[in-house]
Amino acid sequence: MPAKLMDQAVAAVEFAKGAGAQDAWVTTTQSRDVEFEYRDGALEKVKDATSRGLAIQVFADGRYSSHQTTDLKADRLLGFIREAVAITRALEPDVFRQITPEHLFSDRPTVDLDLVDDKVALLDRDHRIAWCKALDETSRDHERVISATSGVYDGKQTSASASSNGFFGTQESTYCWFGAQVTLKDQGEKRASDSFYAGGAHVGDLPDAAAVGALSLERALTRLDAEKGPTLKGTMLVDSRASASLIGRLLRSANGRSVQQGRSFWAPLLGELAFSDKLTIIDDPLIRRGLASRHYDGEGISAKVLPIIENGVVQNIYVDTYYGRKGDMTPTTGTASNRRVGLGTQSLQDLLHEVGDGIYVTSWLGGNADGTTGDFSLGLRGHIIEGGKIGRPVSEMNVTGNLRDLFTRLELVGNDPYPYSSTLAPSLVFADVDFSGV
Repeated sequence: MPAKLMDQAVAAVEFAKGAGAQDAWVTTTQSRDVEFEYRDGALEKVKDATSRGLAIQVFADGRYSSHQTTDLKADRLLGFIREAVAITRALEPDVFRQITPEHLFSDRPTVDLDLVDDKVALLDRDHRIAWCKALDETSRDHERVISATSGVYDGKQTSASASSNGFFGTQESTYCWFGAQVTLKDQGEKRASDSFYAGGAHVGDLPDAAAVGALSLERALTRLDAEKGPTLKGTMLVDSRASASLIGRLLRSANGRSVQQGRSFWAPLLGELAFSDKLTIIDDPLIRRGLASRHYDGEGISAKVLPIIENGVVQNIYVDTYYGRKGDMTPTTGTASNRRVGLGTQSLQDLLHEVGDGIYVTSWLGGNADGTTGDFSLGLRGHIIEGGKIGRPVSEMNVTGNLRDLFTRLELVGNDPYPYSSTLAPSLVFADVDFSGV
């Protein structure tokens, strides 16, 4: 399959040049996605979909445009590309739009990322249903369960890219996930719910399905009798599963586009001790079996380990070629891969003991964060921490502040990275955080 996709990409590049484009970058893709869902003891949904597509970036007469199609038949594709080139020529010039230069993709790594598991393609209906049943049985094993939905999701993605200036590359990966969402009867008309899902590139890395279903139920049970949280200023312990989202909010405007457009608080931070020295974040696309591992990014820039923050000092931000030129910044990569947060030495129980009293955040309930200023207001669910132990559950509560300021008050980092995320973040402890009841 990769060879066929590459042939199509190369042919499309030649079509574009024949139509008058000076340069072209083409990516062809094919994916298969399978989904089985169980609801309350019965199979409710089966989906098996295969999709194909082609995306082309056209550079013609100092102008640029991008186009996509799912029709890969040669005669229709030729007409599509001719029209794309004609459209491009009618646009306004943009001197900053240029094809990715060769030196950014000439040193592509060859390390085996082990992202393809042939066992995924061998999964059959019986295997998926057996997983669903195991998840369903354990996730519904309580008298207060109102409903439980279990699911198995697997598939494979393949892509091939080619350019008019010599880039050729293919990437493949498989995935397999399963888990359950559980809803319980709470006080009066109230409901308590939670979920847990596990997965990765290889079937052999999956935990036991019954154990995952049981954990989904256990997490939901901890939400029973939850109450609105108090208003206070205190210590916040963010669970490892919730830390990834918080790290994502911190880094959302750490990119060339936001900086060049004046919409990022990261602009003056390069080279500065901007956060707690407990904070280290590394973008690492070369993790074996990583959920976001790759040999090159969407522009073809060769993958390499990129320190974002080291011991509180900002080392890099995400910069693509376009905004690198516009903002006079050196391109690094335009998109994140796996993010590794530097680990501490303490377990979650150790952190709870250190905190003593505070708020334990297990999930976020939406909210917003301003990438220009760093100001944020987030809803949360979790528990009160009392005497170093997890206490009563909190159903609704808000935390407000400034992201840069918050991460200067990072005091403790756990040793428990959450494995089922492309952001491998542990539990984090922040001092003097402002909470308000809802």
